[in-house]
Amino acid sequence: MAGMSILIVEARFYNDISDHLIHGAVQELAAVGAGYKRVIVPGIYEIPAAIRYAVRAMELRATDERYSGYVALGCAIQGETDHYEHISSSTMRTLHDLTIQYTLALGNGVLTCRTEEQAWERARVDGRNFGGQAARACLRMIEIKRELRLIPK
Repeated sequence: MAGMSILIVEARFYNDISDHLIHGAVQELAAVGAGYKRVIVPGIYEIPAAIRYAVRAMELRATDERYSGYVALGCAIQGETDHYEHISSSTMRTLHDLTIQYTLALGNGVLTCRTEEQAWERARVDGRNFGGQAARACLRMIEIKRELRLIPK
């Protein structure tokens, strides 16, 4: 996996939780020698747009960057209004649509939790390590694309 570049799109609305998510993801990528670039967006709703911008820039050859895969990281915690439901559903659906439409190797580390305690348990590297899980999912999807000859070996 050395020599590949992964785009990590990170929403930092909850900075402390995001620190754990990014640490887990970077640790997994470093373990296999994968390079990465981080793009920070305001919240989870903006993650799909940033990924689409990167894909479009590659299509237009507007950049020399070539990403083998993508990792989405962020957190939404339910509040007192319906805002959480709309943002979470839309973000997850759009990430899925991007993955299918553009054949992306994408690891989804976007947490959608009812409580801050749930978010911490999922974000911590010594917990469920969703950041690391997202990076591993991205790497596995790249392997599958190679096995199916969608990208060179």
